[in-house]
Amino acid sequence: MGDVNPFVLNLRGRAAMDPFSQLILAISVTSFFTFQWLFHSASPWVSTRVSAGFLRLNHKQRIEWNSRTVSTFHALVVGLFCLYILLFDDAVNEDPVWGDPTLVKINVGITTGYLISDLLLIFYYWKAIGDKFFVIHHLAALYAYYYVLGQGMLPYFANFRLLAEFSTPCVNQRWFFEVLGYPKSSKPNIANGVMMAAIFFLVRIAVMPVYYSRMYTVYGTEAFYRVSWGGRSAWIFSSFCLDIMNVMWMHKIARGCYKVLRSGRRRKADAQENGKTE
Repeated sequence: MGDVNPFVLNLRGRAAMDPFSQLILAISVTSFFTFQWLFHSASPWVSTRVSAGFLRLNHKQRIEWNSRTVSTFHALVVGLFCLYILLFDDAVNEDPVWGDPTLVKINVGITTGYLISDLLLIFYYWKAIGDKFFVIHHLAALYAYYYVLGQGMLPYFANFRLLAEFSTPCVNQRWFFEVLGYPKSSKPNIANGVMMAAIFFLVRIAVMPVYYSRMYTVYGTEAFYRVSWGGRSAWIFSSFCLDIMNVMWMHKIARGCYKVLRSGRRRKADAQENGKTE
């Protein structure tokens, strides 16, 4: 047999995926189809049995209801996994740039499948759930996660961003209350509004100094310069892009929470005044 061209061997080596990369790809694909199934089948089936109000919704509202149900499920699964990694994955916490990304890749793989699934639904049902900010958010996250999954870099920072998912259930619950006709001054709405503002602030705003101080500690180090230019731009650009949107959303949530609390106090004061006059 003749000698094999080294160039051909190199191409074969690049084309062949190691078993773990194949596993991550399988997780992402499975995640995609799981969230599609949850949207199209599981959410409608469960919702009709859990909430009678679901049957009274129009077509567009049902689409958004199912989208938010899936979003809440993803947030709880990925958020809890993220918290476990932050608390117990010493390899990632000790080396935030090149620590062992095994668990982070699994978590990011799940999120990647969800983001692609959600983007598909957003474009397909644009009139019902289309939102340019969500498209920007998803694309920025996928751009950064490409480097995490492809090159195993920046696992700590990728996982840290997923802390933000803990605010999602309360944000979705506010919409559920609204579409079901709960008054904004009702106790469930007020309790959820306060919890939403508090959790959103904690996991998206208050953590910024921790995140960027950790980024500053690795900036200019050997580990930092081992990250490709594309990886560094994705990391820094995506972080700023996501946090600008987080600040914008926090502003809206804080204003909404203030209005709900004010209306609740006004309603209570009116009730007390009416009680005195009677």
